[in-house]
Parts: sequence; structure tokens; C-alpha cells
Amino acid sequence: MKKKKESLALGRILQKIAPRIGATVLLEPEWEIVGQITFKSGQHSYFRYNTLDLNPMGGSEIARDKDYSNFFMKAMGYPIVPGSKTFFSDKWAQAIGSPRRNIDAAYRYARRLGFPVIVKPNSGSQGAGVSLAHNKLDFYKAARTVFDGDRVMLVQQPVRGKDYRLVVLDRKVISAYERIPLNVVGNGKYTIGQLLKTKRKLFVASSRDTRIKTDDPRIAVKLAHQKLNFRSVPAKGQRVYLLDNANLSTGGDSLDVTKKVHPAFEKLAVKLTRDMGLRLCGVDLIIDGDINQKPGTYWVLEVNSAPGLDHYAKIGKAQEQIVENLYLEVLKHMER
Repeated sequence: MKKKKESLALGRILQKIAPRIGATVLLEPEWEIVGQITFKSGQHSYFRYNTLDLNPMGGSEIARDKDYSNFFMKAMGYPIVPGSKTFFSDKWAQAIGSPRRNIDAAYRYARRLGFPVIVKPNSGSQGAGVSLAHNKLDFYKAARTVFDGDRVMLVQQPVRGKDYRLVVLDRKVISAYERIPLNVVGNGKYTIGQLLKTKRKLFVASSRDTRIKTDDPRIAVKLAHQKLNFRSVPAKGQRVYLLDNANLSTGGDSLDVTKKVHPAFEKLAVKLTRDMGLRLCGVDLIIDGDINQKPGTYWVLEVNSAPGLDHYAKIGKAQEQIVENLYLEVLKHMER
């Protein structure tokens, strides 16, 4: 039986664009997730998944840990998501001598914060395991899902606003887009389940490599709190949101806003990237307003030292070209 390759686009994109600057890319052929870049000077550089030889190791490791990055961002005066606190799986809580920071302590903390609360893995990516819990049942389901894949969990207050990612490369915002959670738009005839299957087929037809899991329990919970289910028929034009996180990897939509970012938000993203010791960074913001307006109320959701653009590239030909141009700039900066 032939092994299934992972579907990350980075290696293939780098192979395509590297010759433009006289470089070559050797991609490991079995899984296509690691590769070697050879620049015309003979210098070698490497990548694994979406991590390139660009950011320093210390800054990258901190950025991968949401709690630690929150600690440093807060210390430097950046507005982080409020009420954020970590809790541990039973096994890990015992191992580090904090048996009282377990799932039950997390629930008591959630009650003190007041439902609903956000529950998310501390080291996850692409929106995996992120849930909005409205009550005790939601909370324990979400927490157990987190602990299935991570030993550290974050509990936070939810913040409302538009979700944006700004990608910074060496003191410049090279991409910015609004991320919109997985949703369907009613036509007055089809059920939510039928609309979702249609959307999934459209993704496949457009070669967008996004796996919409119709059995994701978070979708059922989200619908239930809107007094809906998969058999509900939304009115024509009615938009129904199916998840709370807006990651493109979970079926979210994107809207390019690179040319609309207010200079103050550009300056903020560049400064935060530099303050976190990074050269390439995805800065995720929740803004109570719009990215083209002067900053008012906003929060730094997280920073990402390996901001993968695979899902964005597969939305369409225009986005694919944008991503190729972005990675060409990254290669030029790596060569320096």
C-alpha cells in the first residue's frame, strides 16, 4: 500500500520559485515536508513543514507556546486576550508537581470567569482543538479533546471583533487578510447539512486542500447555541457560522486587506515581531472595528513563527500568485 504524502504546498512552491534567484530546492521525496535550499553562493538552508531557517530558535520556541508568548507580550505592554490561564492534563500536572491545576480546577476557573469561555491547546496550530464552551458539558468535552493532543490547556475570556492575520518579514507587512469562520449562506431550500456538503465539494473542485469535518462536535455545539441543527433550512441570504475559530485550515474564508492596513497597525505588527525576536511572523489580531481604521480596541490573539500560507494559496490562482511572491521575498531575505 502506497503511503499517503502530506499535502503541504511550501516545498513545491519553493521548488518552483527558487530558480528565479538562481537557487535550487532538494525536496525529500517520500513525504515532501522537509527540504534543502541551495543558493547560488553555495550556502545551504533548510525547512521542515512551514518552518524555514529564518527565525532564531529561542524566539521560535517561545512563539510556539501561547502561554509563554502571552507572558512576554503582556510584559511589553501589548493587549493580550484577557483572563488567560493554563491548566494541565492529570498526568502532566502530577509530573510537574501541580496536581491542583487539573481539568476540574480549569472548570472552576471557567466558572469564575463566567461562561462562555475559550478553551484551546497551548501549543496547537491551525485552530485545532479551539472551542467556545457555554456550560459545564461543553467545557469538559472541549477540555478532554484538548488533552487528547496536548498536555497544557488555555482557558480565556472570549473577545469579539474581526479576525486578522498580518504577516511580517523584516520590518515590513508583506501580507494581511481577514479570516472569517467556517459558514454557509442559506438559499431558502437546502438544509445546513446540504449546504456544508456543497461547500466541501466546491473546495475539492477548486483544489483547496481544506478538510471540512462535518462530524466535528464543535459544529453541532455551535449550531445548538443558535437553536439550529444540520436539518435546519436557513433563509435565503442568511449566513450561519459553524465554528468560532477563523482558521483557513478549518474551512474559514479569507479577504485580502494588505493594501488597506492602517499605518498604525502596520507599525504595531512590525514592532511586535521585532520585540518577539523574530524576522518572519504571523501576527493574529482581533479588532473591534476595522483594520483600515486607527487602532481603538484590539487584542493580540497570538504570534506565529511559522505562518503557513498553504491554505491561503489554495483558495485561488490570485492567492497562489500572492503567496509565490511572498515566499520569493522570504528566499531573498534568507540569502542575505
